[in-house]
Amino acid sequence: MAKSKSVQSVKGMHDILPEGQSYWKFVYKKGSNLVDDYGFNKIDTPIVESSQLFLRSVGEETDIVSKEMYNFKTRGGDEISLRPENTAGVARAYIEHGMSSWPHPVKLWYWGPMFRHDQPQAGRYRQFYQFGTEIFGDDNPAADAESIFVALGFLGSLGFKNLTLKINSIGDQNCRPHYLKVLKEFLKSKAKQLCAQCKVRAKENPLRVLDCKEESCRALFKEAPQLIDHLDENCRNHFKKVIEFLDEIKAPYMLDPFLVRGLDYYTHTVFEIILEENAKTAELEEGKAATDVAGLKGLALVAGGRYNGLVSLLGGPKTPAVGWATGIERIILAMKNLGLKVPETKSQPKIFLAQLGDFAKRKSLVLFEELRKAGINASTSLGRDSIKAQLRIANRLKVKFSVIIGHKEAIDKTAILREMDSGIQEIIPMEGIIEAVKKRLKS
Repeated sequence: MAKSKSVQSVKGMHDILPEGQSYWKFVYKKGSNLVDDYGFNKIDTPIVESSQLFLRSVGEETDIVSKEMYNFKTRGGDEISLRPENTAGVARAYIEHGMSSWPHPVKLWYWGPMFRHDQPQAGRYRQFYQFGTEIFGDDNPAADAESIFVALGFLGSLGFKNLTLKINSIGDQNCRPHYLKVLKEFLKSKAKQLCAQCKVRAKENPLRVLDCKEESCRALFKEAPQLIDHLDENCRNHFKKVIEFLDEIKAPYMLDPFLVRGLDYYTHTVFEIILEENAKTAELEEGKAATDVAGLKGLALVAGGRYNGLVSLLGGPKTPAVGWATGIERIILAMKNLGLKVPETKSQPKIFLAQLGDFAKRKSLVLFEELRKAGINASTSLGRDSIKAQLRIANRLKVKFSVIIGHKEAIDKTAILREMDSGIQEIIPMEGIIEAVKKRLKS
């Protein structure tokens, strides 16, 4: 018979193996502790949502909706999608659960998987995790600054340095139409020089043209009209106050007049936090080459902004809001390449339990639980029958002591306490083994 082909993970999906879990636990702990301190409450929304939610909020002409969404039809005929981002889902939950009647601002945070049918590459998967925050019901520029400050604090708590905040204002429905008219005229005059994708965007969603990453287009846009020059008084004052807050907290920011973000629901402030173009490779450890960091320079670690019209667009009351999100895989990739260490989440065992025979295994299992309750981290290998093989495992674990229970010891209600370095052994009554282990570990 022909050998069957092994089943592998779906393209763009990835396993998080045991050896990588320490990074995930560390990032989650740092993030959740920080947002708890700032008064955010956790919310979990479904992985699947109505497709209309994203069509109406993210925008039909965005790359996310037009090219990257996983869309399905249920057996009942409902059009649903795997969530490509979570702000729309959180806004939907805000409306559905009557949060507009809660004390404001309503501050929420989330952590979970998102899905985009994008081209997989380093740090970017088709299933990826996001951590983010949302503040509903506060239109004060201080809320923008608070969001940015929390995001910077989160990255700082992970050990990141050399960060730069790129920030811009994209106005609102009052002043943006005039700018779009001016931008369309500019793009029309440069139509022949635009890349193929930008030629399409120029007709369907001209603001998205400014988000193009093609070098030829980026060079061309240096001549483009800047949105910040077309803000009305309200939008200009809002942005001015945000900048004043950033000056007060000494946040390292730079104005980027062509930062627009890729989602239609944004208004006013938009921002990204990136690794500086001159990120210091001196921070690398264990002899990592400078080329490990080269691909990270300019990498956006956090992105977000204000979206005052999203809640009302989805059928809720007029509600100002601001938030941000970060991709966890990208964060961890950057941490590893920059040599940022995380503490081990699994403590080293201090005792190894070795046993011989079924009766001894049962006694050993009871003893293992007693050691755990006593706060003594132990390890065992119940499936092995050879004492010699079990002691080899104890040596690899570098424990100081092993407790050995054979058939005779199980009957006599005793155990052998063995010092691994010297091989000295002592028979101890089972009822006194916990205290004996504690005493040996302290000495």
